[in-house]
Amino acid sequence: MKTKNIMIVGVGGQGTLLASKLLGKLLLTKGYDVKVSEVHGMSQRGGSVVTYVRYGDKVYSPIIDKGEADIIVSFELLEAARYTEYLSPEGTIITNTQKVNPMPVITGAAQYPENLEEKMKNAGIKLDAIDALALAQQAGSSKAVNLVLMGRLSKYFDFTQEEWMTAIEQSVPEKFISLNKEAFRLGKEV
Repeated sequence: MKTKNIMIVGVGGQGTLLASKLLGKLLLTKGYDVKVSEVHGMSQRGGSVVTYVRYGDKVYSPIIDKGEADIIVSFELLEAARYTEYLSPEGTIITNTQKVNPMPVITGAAQYPENLEEKMKNAGIKLDAIDALALAQQAGSSKAVNLVLMGRLSKYFDFTQEEWMTAIEQSVPEKFISLNKEAFRLGKEV
């Protein structure tokens, strides 16, 4: 099969690395060659974090170039807009509608851009936007945004519910498994 490319983007502390780890484990169990590469910006300070997940019969490089991402999963709206040039013409962006102010906005040096969803749609981008934060809170923790988005991502795969649940069990601490499964379910069902 042709190599598929998924970018997971967000802000440090949102759980992007756990999401990429979970997805990577699942893809490995399905027999794919998988490469995962993490790019940390100022992740410890709320800066941009990007993870590349590439899978297929044989993957030679972990890096996704501009115009190659089949799916971008974004944990924050501005991060979705920031990486649109990486999306392939047939690709889709799955994004959380949550807004996390970057440092220039916090310090007053800039304003958070308005109407980002509308601007991306007007640019011809296939956008699947959900309020993942509200769903995570409904599941029991605002920290479960990552599993809400993985639930949403699961709609783009033909893997079974059991396969996803096994990947969750293998990726999160035992005491958080049921909460994360619920967050995943809510993301999948919206």
